[in-house]
Amino acid sequence: MIEYDLTKVKGLKKQFIRVERMPKLEKLDIAFMKALEDGDTDVQADIASKKQRLRDAPADSAIDAATTVEAVKSVRPSILDET
Repeated sequence: MIEYDLTKVKGLKKQFIRVERMPKLEKLDIAFMKALEDGDTDVQADIASKKQRLRDAPADSAIDAATTVEAVKSVRPSILDET
């Protein structure tokens, strides 16, 4: 039977989230610059909120609370599907 180091699995999950969020952050950076040029503060605030949620995604408490490899694998912060 294969045994996994749950701490390492959690660390890998956080890294996978970081990799997945990168292109989303890049798209939001472009949209933010356009909103900045247009002076649209509502869009700027919305984008800033999304970017913060993406930055916070690897710290999702469900990752640390998971007690099995399957539970860690099933964690997916909703912001990754929104942007």
